[in-house]
Amino acid sequence: MSQKQGIICDKMVMKKQHNSIDSKVLSRIYGHRGGWVFTPTHFLDLGNRTAVAAALKRHKQTGLIRQLARGLYDYPIDHLSFGRIPPSADAVARALASRHAVRLQPTGAYAANVLGLSEQVPTRIVFLTDGPSRRIKFGRQEIVLKGTTPRNVATAGRKSGTIIQALRHIGQRNANDKTLAILKRQLTVQDRAQLLKDLRHAPDWVADIMRQLAS
Repeated sequence: MSQKQGIICDKMVMKKQHNSIDSKVLSRIYGHRGGWVFTPTHFLDLGNRTAVAAALKRHKQTGLIRQLARGLYDYPIDHLSFGRIPPSADAVARALASRHAVRLQPTGAYAANVLGLSEQVPTRIVFLTDGPSRRIKFGRQEIVLKGTTPRNVATAGRKSGTIIQALRHIGQRNANDKTLAILKRQLTVQDRAQLLKDLRHAPDWVADIMRQLAS
């Protein structure tokens, strides 16, 4: 085989590999519902970083996926009336938590909104994290990852953690019987048991409410 033939053969092999990775990446994207947010690390079992990045770039160019920020994509939902729907903050948070292997805890107005204690949907959504601080903007929405100590995210991923943060946001004066009724409707038996275990992570007045919720 001549050198020229060898080069052509190598190019054909590389093209075949790229096509194979493209189809595998495509299959994984289609395997999720619209609204899935992901990073290149979700595909590294299919090929090396360069090949995965190239595949994502091609699928982005076709309009199948959307790039939200550097290294962050989504498989968007197209609505007949509203066009492309922004991804949910939770979906973005899950993708970032998976990529950086960190914990994220909803806080502030977003925590209150998630639990139905507020109808306000904030445009600036804050998560506490034991990883690096970061800001991500897409459309009118901004997601802020605010670095903190591991202690402050000890309840991350649990209903108790979101309750603690939501109550801290609305304040003691605004935590009334209606607040308790809204929260109680959302609690499972397991949630109630976890509330009692997580009392030590809450301010005293929040811990008192958690006891009432668990009873």
